[in-house]
Amino acid sequence: MRLTPASVATERDRLGQRAPTVVPLLNDTRAALGELFDTEVDAVTDEEYRREVDSVFADGDRAVNVAALAGLLRDLDVEGDYPGFVVDELLGRRLASTIAGGQPLALLAEATFHFADTRVHGGPDDAAGADDLDAALAAGFQTRLPGWSWREGASPFAVEPREG
Repeated sequence: MRLTPASVATERDRLGQRAPTVVPLLNDTRAALGELFDTEVDAVTDEEYRREVDSVFADGDRAVNVAALAGLLRDLDVEGDYPGFVVDELLGRRLASTIAGGQPLALLAEATFHFADTRVHGGPDDAAGADDLDAALAAGFQTRLPGWSWREGASPFAVEPREG
């Protein structure tokens, strides 16, 4: 794999074009999590997803890592599949957390990756990492995009700086 500014831009475009696959998975994941946690979660549109892909790739340091992880997952295939289970899970978790951003969102995206991964399965001709790529995109972007009520407004745990 060789990463250049041009190949990172190509990856941005490729991930943006995944909206018809990723957004339904993202929304399905949000709806299922909302039901589990007894809360309403806003759905995401294809356009919101694409804008957020652009936002992730506008940060060059994040962009090169997202491009590398996505490329590895897209091409990852392991004979017999099961021996590769750990590596595609590892790469998927890392991609989801890198997309989501810093803590605590990175950890939430990693946990959500495993949940989303149970909701998507690749076809017999797909590389082993292909469904993990979609699950990682859904988990990472659903975590960083607004729509969760607990993320609206300031945290009640913020402590004002001391004076003097």
